Amino acid sequence: MSVDKTYDWGTTRRYNSYADWFANLFGGRVQKLSINAGFTCPNRDGTLGYGGCTYCNNEAFIPGYCTPVKSVTEQIEQGIAFHRRRYRRVERYIAYFQAYTNTYAGIDKLTGLYDEALNHPSVTGIVIGTRPDCISGELLDRLAVMARDYFIMIEYGIESVSDETLKRINRGHDFASAVKAVCETAARGLNVGAHLIFGLPGESRKHIADSADIISSLPLTSLKIRQLQLIRGTVMAGEYKKDPAAFDLFTPDEYLDLVISFTERLAPGIMIDRISGEAPPRLLDDPRDWHMRSNEIFRLFEKRLEENDTWQGRHYKKS
Repeated sequence: MSVDKTYDWGTTRRYNSYADWFANLFGGRVQKLSINAGFTCPNRDGTLGYGGCTYCNNEAFIPGYCTPVKSVTEQIEQGIAFHRRRYRRVERYIAYFQAYTNTYAGIDKLTGLYDEALNHPSVTGIVIGTRPDCISGELLDRLAVMARDYFIMIEYGIESVSDETLKRINRGHDFASAVKAVCETAARGLNVGAHLIFGLPGESRKHIADSADIISSLPLTSLKIRQLQLIRGTVMAGEYKKDPAAFDLFTPDEYLDLVISFTERLAPGIMIDRISGEAPPRLLDDPRDWHMRSNEIFRLFEKRLEENDTWQGRHYKKS
């Protein structure tokens, strides 16, 4: 089906693409480099609890060149060398502080690490992955100053809008914490992203689709979504073995239908950055095998939107 409509975000693509915005912002491809700066989390070190979130194993998404025994600069250099094998024309990079909670330290230590990344001649900005209960007004003020000269984005792991679910997965914070963090970050003019997991135990497909209305009320720049994957050695993988009926493990078709239902209700102004996760097969303890990379799932998502003649925000109701 041909598309002859320009949507609210100014393109004929049927969803508001973060990748398109990012490329236009920088005038070409800019590659993210994952950084492991040696942080932990408050629900791992005993501040809130131990063991971390029940689904979490950071090995599932951290590249091999990322290790906290290396400095930020060393990780950037090795990340550039790694990505240049595939993207030879890329000259600018974003340092992505990805492993665990990257605002969980004293402000001087944090800004020193961020400055180290930004001082690299090939780095044009940073993305900071963190929890909504581990951010302060003082740090946000510092980041707002940095944002005058560099690209800065804070990504919050929201995971679910349900307090019951957040408690069940040992998240250690409630949804109100996420709302507060997102609003305070956006109020300072900073780019703010959020991360959600679809398929957490106890959440129906209707609940997940309905959550688009709640997420749409937040002043978000972008959104990442991923399907729940059962990772070897996690508490959640053990829970599944004990009670598989408590889980709704989507097939690819079912997942795409759910993401589209959510997308139809998502505010047009929120850019979609990612719609699936991709853990190394060696770490999966999951009965499903999708045999698909994340970019393949994205292509199927775009194809399904066109086949259904639908688009992001089609059923969005502004509150």
